[in-house]
Amino acid sequence: MSYLEYNAKYVPTGVRKLLYFNWPIVILLIAVACAGFLMLYSVAGGNVNPWMEPQLKRFGFGMVLMMIVALVPIWFWRSLGALGYLLALLLLFYVEFFGHVGMGAQRWIDLGFMKLQPSELAKITLVVFLASYYDWLPINKTSHPIWVIVPVIIILVPTALVLKQPDLGTSLLLLLGGGTVMFAAGVHWGYFATVIGAGVGAIYAVFQSRGTEWQLLKDYQFARIDTFLDPANDPLGAGYHITQAKIALGSGGWTGRGFMQGTQSRLNFLPEKHTDFIFTTLSEEFGFIGAITLLALYMLIIVFCIVTALRTKNRFASLMTIGIAMTFFLFFAVNMAMVMGMAPVVGVPLPLVSYGGSAMLVLLVAFGLVQSAHIHTPR
Repeated sequence: MSYLEYNAKYVPTGVRKLLYFNWPIVILLIAVACAGFLMLYSVAGGNVNPWMEPQLKRFGFGMVLMMIVALVPIWFWRSLGALGYLLALLLLFYVEFFGHVGMGAQRWIDLGFMKLQPSELAKITLVVFLASYYDWLPINKTSHPIWVIVPVIIILVPTALVLKQPDLGTSLLLLLGGGTVMFAAGVHWGYFATVIGAGVGAIYAVFQSRGTEWQLLKDYQFARIDTFLDPANDPLGAGYHITQAKIALGSGGWTGRGFMQGTQSRLNFLPEKHTDFIFTTLSEEFGFIGAITLLALYMLIIVFCIVTALRTKNRFASLMTIGIAMTFFLFFAVNMAMVMGMAPVVGVPLPLVSYGGSAMLVLLVAFGLVQSAHIHTPR
């Protein structure tokens, strides 16, 4: 009797599912989170509070959630796709009227023990709902105009609600994540060419609207664009954040200044050093080698997700996994580009490294869905 036959006959179902976990992804997630714990400990001056200890507890709770989600059959999550999407929309509507305001934006729901950011939940529920939609839709109808309009509306509704908060970074992630699922499902490339053309026109309209009654972006968002184009124009004002971030990135050199030896973070020159700009702290203390190692960990997670998507014969599981992988990629790609001055500052955290509860918990639940796809679908 082979090992697998022995397991199938004698090992309880729950234990056998644990054996089928994609353990490399689990190990990589833990490695990335540990890098985050170290950075939060460092920016707090060698203390576990106020950031490292809460983050560690959230990660432990998130890992438990990931395990629970992974053990549930994938067909169950497919059946909840529409419900999860509607729940995310309701929470976004709630935030619009009763949400907690912080740093000039109304994005959170205060639960007492933590502040929930519904836009983080929307990123994953959108992907799951679109994957279930294309799993239901016959492949020969994928590019029919009527059946293309439906997912476009599904994407645009939460995007508009998030943009109104305002949260430009998350709204872009919703658009790109949803578009990835549509592309992977087989929607004709012509639609995407049209959208890109419209996007160029929209960018032109945004710049033309500046200073008018119909201005499309907030003044601080235009300031971020100006800073992106020329940070040196206002080094002590709007360009201060990105200027200090570049100094931290460059001063790290190849091997960095050493753990807890970063002057930019220790002397509080770095803005939001425990959240959006934490990558610059890591780069200053561990240099290019530390930064490229973190990037390699992220890319390995993407690779294992894509392998899972390609191996499964379940269309829903494959599309969902690709969408989650793309959303995860956009998270760290936008954050790194932002702090290096290659993209405007849009307030996207570094996944599993930046301090924050909503983003971490939602991402770990998302990887629980990836694990469910890996465990429960035929190969």
